Amino acid sequence: MMRLTLTAVMCLGVLVSPSGAQPTPVRITVSDAVSMAFEASHRLSEARARQEGARATVQIRQAASMPTATASVGYTRTNHVDEFGFPREDGSIRVFYPDVPDNVISRIGAQWPIYTAGRTDALERVAAAEVNAVGADLDTARADLRFEVRRAYWAVATSREAVRVLQAAVERAEAQVRDARQRLDVGLVPPSDVVTFEAQRSRETLQLIEAENQRESALIELRRLVGLEPDTPIDLADDLSQTPVFTNVTGTVPNLLIAEALKQRPERQALTFRIEGAQAREQAAAAGRKPTVGLGGGFDFANPNPKIFPREEKWQPSWDVSVNLSWTLFDGGRTRAEVAEAEAATRAAQERLKDLDTLVAADVRQRLLDLNSSLASVRASDDGVRAAMEARRVLGERFAVGVATSTDVLIAQDQLLAAELARARSLASVRLAEARLERALGRP
Repeated sequence: MMRLTLTAVMCLGVLVSPSGAQPTPVRITVSDAVSMAFEASHRLSEARARQEGARATVQIRQAASMPTATASVGYTRTNHVDEFGFPREDGSIRVFYPDVPDNVISRIGAQWPIYTAGRTDALERVAAAEVNAVGADLDTARADLRFEVRRAYWAVATSREAVRVLQAAVERAEAQVRDARQRLDVGLVPPSDVVTFEAQRSRETLQLIEAENQRESALIELRRLVGLEPDTPIDLADDLSQTPVFTNVTGTVPNLLIAEALKQRPERQALTFRIEGAQAREQAAAAGRKPTVGLGGGFDFANPNPKIFPREEKWQPSWDVSVNLSWTLFDGGRTRAEVAEAEAATRAAQERLKDLDTLVAADVRQRLLDLNSSLASVRASDDGVRAAMEARRVLGERFAVGVATSTDVLIAQDQLLAAELARARSLASVRLAEARLERALGRP
């Protein structure tokens, strides 16, 4: 008996312990979901890393035009040689080439490319254009992620609305089954009516289970995008019935929105920056036909110092300054090929920009049509729900007095359910059409 009591107490402790408590739902709006996704996205982290790499490339190009300084120390062991010299008047030997097998040379040198025919500056502009292009790519990734999050958010909202509608339909079906059984007990309806209502309840229960599965699937995608744990409950602060962002687009001038999109679309900005970089690459490649001038110099401290004659086995300093001109007179057509490749890349990017402009214009027009249709669909679905509710009410009253059949009631029930689900889908299509239009316009 004591053991059973202890077991019961332990089970009760598990049930009331904090670890067994349901986690608090995370209540988020659409903007909250987008912000969370921006923080959690590996895709954006990758784009930011590429942007950092592009900035480092700019620093590399800038450093190419700056002077460089080097320090070196070298030791060389040579074989012994016969010393060479001339006799002096006093009979001694003046050695001009001594036997010094141990040679140590230290040098501090500097190089400065003072004229590169514009190649260094052009390559720096190429790198700067790529930084801007990668930044626009990052904005494009943000825009794509923003659209994905909004689509997932409204998918969850749509599935939850569908679950709510089907739960109400199942409750109505349960009430109809109970009412039919009561009528059967008093002999007002045949057994077939009860079976019919039970079949209707089963069908709507199945639809409810499928809607709940769709809701969970949409929640899985939303949690993945915003970086939440797989089992974290989410409470949506925004619903489908809130006022649309675009309440009326019938009088909208598409050309104005197309101009806005061409100005704001980040992928177009990225392509424009890459065209600038390709043009700078043309200039850098063409600079290979021109001479370059560099300034050099250094300070040596060696034992023996090979720049001082005669050689002596002692530490001696020396220095040098030089101006070097280099001009490639023949490179087998390499420079010509590099210029042709850069020009072709520029033309290809320009054609791609023209194609993108036509796609943007078509995208904006299509998104406007979709939004127009979605707004009209909402108005029509509202009327459909009101009509279906009234028809069901009337048939319910007629069935209650025995002037309507159970089939009529089931048809009205199916029509009401279909109208409510169609309204939920219409509201969702408005949200999705708004998200697509804003993505087409490049709005943040």
